[in-house]
Amino acid sequence: MKTLVLNIPDSIEIDDNEALMAIASRLYEKGKLSLGQAADLAGLSKRAFMEVLGTHGVSIFNYSPDELDRDIANAKHYHI
Repeated sequence: MKTLVLNIPDSIEIDDNEALMAIASRLYEKGKLSLGQAADLAGLSKRAFMEVLGTHGVSIFNYSPDELDRDIANAKHYHI
């Protein structure tokens, strides 16, 4: 595992947990980390991480618009 040291200006009021959550949520959103990996990075359980993602504007459903459109089209073919 890599170790990263960040120097954040004192003028920015952010604690370590907030910084980790911001990084983890962004990496999850970009598909660089799985949900479990991002939760571990943030120091949270998967459930807690999923609950906090919304406050960072990240959906737990990590679908692109094209993937979502394909899934909806496929679901329509199976409608009874």
